[in-house]
Amino acid sequence: MRGDGIGPEVVDSMLRVLKECNSQSEIILCDAGSEQWDRNGRRDKSYIPDATMKILEESDACFKGPTTTIPVPDAPRSVAVTLRQKFELYSNIRPTKTYDRLTPNKKLDCVCFREATEGLYTGIEVKITDDSAIAIRKITRQGCRRFMNSAVNWANKYHIKKMVAITKRNILKQTDGIFWEEVQNAVKGTDITLSEIYIDNMAQQMVVAPEQFNGAVLVSTNLFMDIISELASGLVGSIGLIYSANMGDDFAMFEAAHGSAPQFAGQNKVNPTASVLSGAWMAEYLGETEIRNAIFAATEQVINEGKIVTWDIGGNASTTQMTDAIIKYAKEKLQK
Repeated sequence: MRGDGIGPEVVDSMLRVLKECNSQSEIILCDAGSEQWDRNGRRDKSYIPDATMKILEESDACFKGPTTTIPVPDAPRSVAVTLRQKFELYSNIRPTKTYDRLTPNKKLDCVCFREATEGLYTGIEVKITDDSAIAIRKITRQGCRRFMNSAVNWANKYHIKKMVAITKRNILKQTDGIFWEEVQNAVKGTDITLSEIYIDNMAQQMVVAPEQFNGAVLVSTNLFMDIISELASGLVGSIGLIYSANMGDDFAMFEAAHGSAPQFAGQNKVNPTASVLSGAWMAEYLGETEIRNAIFAATEQVINEGKIVTWDIGGNASTTQMTDAIIKYAKEKLQK
């Protein structure tokens, strides 16, 4: 799904990198997003056409380009939220790592695990009067349990020994109470060191001393981790660098963490990194680990050299030029 705004440009970059690296996965292009919804007269109930949903149901994974969610009451739910709910993609994962050239005096290397199907993002709202409304924060034990099992599995796979749970349990005693209980249950019998921090303090600590979270899996509910993962991406130097995946038991959706930025559409100037790395992660998910490793190493080399990078990270290269540089280095690494 190429998406809206800058989506088609960065997705085309990602597809070109995979093709040049000789990925053997079958890629099927399909429509989703508000731009196609507008073209269809806004008559569909979803930003995802039925034809696209059928393709997704028959696939092993999907890539979602940046899509616009129109902020009006009767507009459909976002593409990401719709697919997370549809395929029960309960773990939104954002590895967050700084680059030496961009932040030489600040090092952050952690992974943000966000529960992606519950919390305030279930969209359960009730209008009480014309002047008041209530939003419901839904937290279930089963939802927390499966989410935490995936976070612990990640920690074990990558030999991570530190986990930080972000809550507001002093205020949200029931909902965050359930979450915290399942966090504790998940790490029992492991050698993972667990700590808890309240969301307001976490935001401050990420700004003043982010290095304390190096080598950690950060876990939290939907809204809290949405905020903290965005904050973490700001510390890296650009949201254009942050890649992500949404994973369930038998399906995954890969996407850049940034939005559709329609003000930059068609200018060939935006950073392709987030989409390129998300696509490389998708290749690994589909069994092409060597391609993933080559693309990640090539991208890091291009960014740290700083010669052919986009404006947001200190250069003046176009989207196409930076993509070409990543392809060149990735192909060299695959040939070794």
